[in-house]
Amino acid sequence: QQKAAEVAGAAADKTKDAAAATADATGDAAVTAKVKTKFLADTAVAGLKIDVDTKDGVVTLSGEVPNAAEKARAASIAKKTDGVKSVVNKLTIGS
Repeated sequence: QQKAAEVAGAAADKTKDAAAATADATGDAAVTAKVKTKFLADTAVAGLKIDVDTKDGVVTLSGEVPNAAEKARAASIAKKTDGVKSVVNKLTIGS
């Protein structure tokens, strides 16, 4: 009986871990969507050219923008978005 209880406890732990991972993934997807929506609504940011990835609330921006002002603006918008813990700005400045 004790062995069965241990197996059941281990299964419950795995279920909790899977549920937490799913919640994190759902939350990350929602954060990504919020950031992209803000980019698209902002006329000073080329939202379609910026890739947004979120992992555990950390948003990574990548892609090419035309100038430093747009790079800074995109990072600022992302940082002010609900659910964002921090921003990794990998945007490059091109032509």
